[in-house]
Amino acid sequence: MRTALSQFQSVCSCGSQHGRALSRRAFLAGGAAAFACTAAPLAGFLPKAYAQAKGSIIDVHHHIASPSWITALKSAKLDSPPVTNWTVEKTLEDMDKGGVGVAITSPTTPQASPFDAPTATRIARESNEFAKKLESNHPGRFGTWAMLPLPHVDESLKEIEYAFDTLKVDGVGVMTSYGDKWLGYKEFEPVWAELNRRKATVYTHPTAANCCVNLVRDIDPALIEFGTDTTRSIFTVIFSGYGEKYPDINWIWSHGGGSITAFYERFTVQSIARPPYAGKVTRAQIEKQINRFYYDTAAIPNDVTLAALAKMVPASQIVFGTDYPYRRAAEYIKPLEDFFKPDQIKMIERDNALRLVPRLKTA
Repeated sequence: MRTALSQFQSVCSCGSQHGRALSRRAFLAGGAAAFACTAAPLAGFLPKAYAQAKGSIIDVHHHIASPSWITALKSAKLDSPPVTNWTVEKTLEDMDKGGVGVAITSPTTPQASPFDAPTATRIARESNEFAKKLESNHPGRFGTWAMLPLPHVDESLKEIEYAFDTLKVDGVGVMTSYGDKWLGYKEFEPVWAELNRRKATVYTHPTAANCCVNLVRDIDPALIEFGTDTTRSIFTVIFSGYGEKYPDINWIWSHGGGSITAFYERFTVQSIARPPYAGKVTRAQIEKQINRFYYDTAAIPNDVTLAALAKMVPASQIVFGTDYPYRRAAEYIKPLEDFFKPDQIKMIERDNALRLVPRLKTA
């Protein structure tokens, strides 16, 4: 199968009087510079650049769908209309309507997790190249959370190297669990060690764990299980000690951290009242991690959830997220502005994301 790069490969005249096709070798050698070349877009996916952004908001939870990823999902019968109907035109239109200047993109669940190592590796690479091409075709409008071929650890370490060193991505986007393994499990520690070394941002998105598919009859897992899976993963990152051991990772938890606000007492009190954590972890350690994590606003634009989140962490740890194409950016503006003070809104809509991705200060 052709790679995503070859699918949208184009004539590039950078550094030459005569246009020449941008080869994969040139792409790899040129790294980020290769994206500065003017590229003919992939029809239906990467049209000509839109006008200047109509807003200043930075959306950290915004999904895109590369052609090769869609093909893989279809082959596994895992595709869905929001994914297969995605286009960049619709994305940019929604961003402009909602005042979003920059969307940091990632594929949604299940990413590449259902596939074997070679297939997952190819899908992740093609998806990441597609996302970076989207950035170059629309300067100042997009960022990239790179997909990793998890749960395949060795392959993920290689993709981290390529994504950061060649593609110059803004961070990685991972699922909250992979089959029956959550992010705080020891199997994934090499990934966190490397990302900590790079002082990387890790954006997380919930999924349905093996244990909990069709757990409650006729209920979509996104309605209950996704929030719970996020909470399971937060627990494992804290109580494995990895949150403390790898302090230079900036974690973003989707949907306000799932159900963590409801389970706050169980995290901070009940968990350490008995083995195996009694005497090994303190409430202060737990709360320190909870308070340094970031939480996005996707799918929580209501006073009940916002009040709980704002009670748990300061506004400095809340970032704007839409969950596009499942929700629309404009849905968030009034609920957030009605709830938070103007200085807090400024942090949530832009300033906090700029701490995570400083390069966007010029966007």
